Amino acid sequence: MKKFFFTVGILWIGTLGAIAQITMQKNEEGILILDDGEKFFFYQMEPKSFEGKYERRHYIHPLWGPDGAILTEDFPADHLHHRGVFWAWHQVWIGEKEIGDPWELIDFEQDLKDIEFRSRQDGTGLLSARVNWLSDQWMMEGKKVPYLEENLTIVIHPIEKNYRRLDIEISLLALEKNLFIGGSDDEKGYSGFSVRMVLPDDVTFSGQEGAVEPEVTAVESPGYINISGSMGKDGKKAGVVIIDHPKNPGYPQSWILRKKNSMQNAAFPGNSIIPVSSFSPLVLKYTLLVYKGKMSDKKIQSIAESL
Repeated sequence: MKKFFFTVGILWIGTLGAIAQITMQKNEEGILILDDGEKFFFYQMEPKSFEGKYERRHYIHPLWGPDGAILTEDFPADHLHHRGVFWAWHQVWIGEKEIGDPWELIDFEQDLKDIEFRSRQDGTGLLSARVNWLSDQWMMEGKKVPYLEENLTIVIHPIEKNYRRLDIEISLLALEKNLFIGGSDDEKGYSGFSVRMVLPDDVTFSGQEGAVEPEVTAVESPGYINISGSMGKDGKKAGVVIIDHPKNPGYPQSWILRKKNSMQNAAFPGNSIIPVSSFSPLVLKYTLLVYKGKMSDKKIQSIAESL
């Protein structure tokens, strides 16, 4: 069995002997991230499936709100391939050969090579992982060989007032020439960074220009989308903000939004396909703000402008 090693630093605050606020607990399935002892999120390290199908790993679920409510779903009955906080593409091509659908977990496997956690002196935690992508449709001498290397970095911020923050960076580097990825080949263009959330009946969506109404196809909301409703503990108000980093390719990216039975998706590159370089990685960055109660547009915009 493959063994992984973790580096855990100690954060010294004020008097000597203080303990880091962002910590972790490892079990046989993955890593539980804690904020001052309270559950923040779980990173699924080992493969997980539903009756032997839809195998997945390398994603976040559960994601807990500051009030302890679970805000994400895994293996939802309407879309069994959806999984918490994830990032995936419908199309992967090498030259003229389509080799898999990571979004729907068809002909797709992830090999976790390295993982590390650190508590840092600035009060944040850092979770990083290196993952290779493989497919039954890409073999050499009868063996699957990796065609893409993904490096994930998550900066985990301690709670501030009523919200927590995650800064997520996804770096994709081709290991084969003429590699392309893309979204669903339809008018919707599902692709890229997604959050499968618990969606109450009163869910609302807003951005810096006000209320946003989901449509069948992608909608525009420059910079961020705020998803809120009675999703907190005991039906209280809570929400998740997804911020599209201003240096992302295609910024501002379009959004696929749904009021029920689906995920919320910063759709990149949409229904087209784009090349992934073997020299210069494709880098995508997103920030999640997970809050209880309400979060003002002014505060969200302040964080977005600081990125």
